[in-house]
Amino acid sequence: MIVSGSTTQALAVRLAAETGQQLAEVSFEQFPDGERHVQVGAVTGEVVVVGSTASDGAHIELLQLQDAVREAGASEVTTVIPYMGYTRQNRAFQGGEAVSARAVARAISTGSDRVLTVNPHEDAVCDFFDVPAESIDAAGRLAEPLEELVDPLFLAPDSGALALAETVSDAYGGGTVDYFEKMRHSGTEVEIEPSDAGVGGRDVVLVDDIIATGATMSESVVVLNDREATRVFVTCVHPLLAHTAHLKLARAGVETVYGTDTLDRAVSEVSVAPAIANTL
Repeated sequence: MIVSGSTTQALAVRLAAETGQQLAEVSFEQFPDGERHVQVGAVTGEVVVVGSTASDGAHIELLQLQDAVREAGASEVTTVIPYMGYTRQNRAFQGGEAVSARAVARAISTGSDRVLTVNPHEDAVCDFFDVPAESIDAAGRLAEPLEELVDPLFLAPDSGALALAETVSDAYGGGTVDYFEKMRHSGTEVEIEPSDAGVGGRDVVLVDDIIATGATMSESVVVLNDREATRVFVTCVHPLLAHTAHLKLARAGVETVYGTDTLDRAVSEVSVAPAIANTL
């Protein structure tokens, strides 16, 4: 049986269809003092709790759902975190700093027998859980809406995301893969450019795991358009798109933004449900 968090309902419905499991009844409420309340209908046996944690409130809600399904009769709980917040805080850079990814992983572990995450910013985050944890690579799903590209170039924003670009290129069935190099000229001035491949007259697909503010991506789009790319598409697994990110990308001249449903956004064109179902 699948129990959905309040912000992952569309994905939970698709996951239920992929796995043939039933969706549990669940209700959400928030009290005047800001406290959250969740209630789950009767469940038995193995239960899959699905909840992205893009906010502190969503973290609390996930912990409540885990506790609620135990109270409702679950014998085993698998927690699926399509988007896990705090994964970029995965190490301490100064004395006394919290390793926030470790802190939230430990909390989630207390209510789960197994954890699955989708493309965490660092796979090593899975080591922070006190129960078996596994990352799911759903980046290949981003190739689904890409049709009839002209001499495609799949471009990562930096060398660290190159593997994601390669995954999307492989899923699409061809194309060149490259990444942007960043050259810092001062504390505030950073120049970026593709490290090797030419972009003129080509369709370029920018690939990243998360788009948060859209600042780096929009700057990349401007550079590519200046170099006469035919079209520029932006793809990401997790379309966080905080504040005016979508507006920035549109103003920069992006053709289309494609994301997955790890976060329920207007650009969530493809679902990670098949990738999760294969791992479940």
